[in-house]
Amino acid sequence: MVAFQRPSRGRNTEKKRVYHRRKVCRFCADTSLAINYKDAKSLRYFITERGKIIPRRISGTCARHQRVLTRTIKRARTIALLPYVGSLDRY
Repeated sequence: MVAFQRPSRGRNTEKKRVYHRRKVCRFCADTSLAINYKDAKSLRYFITERGKIIPRRISGTCARHQRVLTRTIKRARTIALLPYVGSLDRY
């Protein structure tokens, strides 16, 4: 038996390489930036509108700073500077 090969539908059969720009940790790049639980304005960048912490593959922070960031976000939630849940406008 002969294996059936699909004809290419105008697509290039060779694989194209996709280059992604490497995200740089903003806290490593600028050492003057400090992660502080009292600074809710800067911490809002790292949570979604539903209140979830953005993962490091999306935010671009390194593992060390992501751990510190997670700890400070949880600390800010505890003293009600940041929400546990996003806005409840839909309900």
